[in-house]
Amino acid sequence: MPPQLDTSEAHSARVWNYLLGGKDNFAADRAAGDLVLKAFPGIAHVARVQRRFLARAVRYLAAEAGVTQFLDIGTGLPTANNTHQIAQQIAPHSRIVYVDNDPLVLVHAEALLTSAPGGVTSYIEADIRDPDTIVRGAARTLDFSQPVALMLLGIMGQIDDSDQPGSIVTWLLDALPPGSYLALSDGTDTSPELNQAIAAYNQNSASSYHLRSPDRIAGFFTGLDLVPPGVVTTSRWRPDVRDADEEPREVDAICGVGRKR
Repeated sequence: MPPQLDTSEAHSARVWNYLLGGKDNFAADRAAGDLVLKAFPGIAHVARVQRRFLARAVRYLAAEAGVTQFLDIGTGLPTANNTHQIAQQIAPHSRIVYVDNDPLVLVHAEALLTSAPGGVTSYIEADIRDPDTIVRGAARTLDFSQPVALMLLGIMGQIDDSDQPGSIVTWLLDALPPGSYLALSDGTDTSPELNQAIAAYNQNSASSYHLRSPDRIAGFFTGLDLVPPGVVTTSRWRPDVRDADEEPREVDAICGVGRKR
């Protein structure tokens, strides 16, 4: 039986879906999204740029790094070019585990669980603050003796400093073997308008988002070998020439991909 959805409060996955132009959201999500848009109209573009980074990172990991296992935490609602679709276009035998704690994502999980022949996709309902549950669940699908790409896209900003986000990333990476990768992106506190917009969002959402400085976000990659060009504004990480006319030179979000020694 599907879990009971609380549609009275905005939820980050559904607000993000709204900002990306999706239909899987409710009035509270749209109201929260509109608050952000009013204070920072560029947020919808940042959302699209962040989504393009997911595609570029997965293509790099599958095609150039040869990774065929992905642990995607904070999946969000299914849209075009999900992790498994991109990875399995390149390596059909790729195995993907999605993790999220929004009941609506669980309702839509069937759309995430389609897989290329020979590949596997699975879904875990769990909170990133419980990495042990995530790793134990993922081990039913992924082989942790072989490299895994840990995807943390837009999720660490949802973790308050009191929950020690750096320790969560370290815990997850410690569970993965050498040769694994971390792909991470998050919004930065570099725009007063965005800071104001997120403050308004936090007052009208069931969850809160925590913008951090570029240096603090880069700190999540401590001990990893960064893939060139390193930790950079999201539109500058291995840009696709097809997107060059659409993406600004700078956005208030950074990203990177790092390899575990």
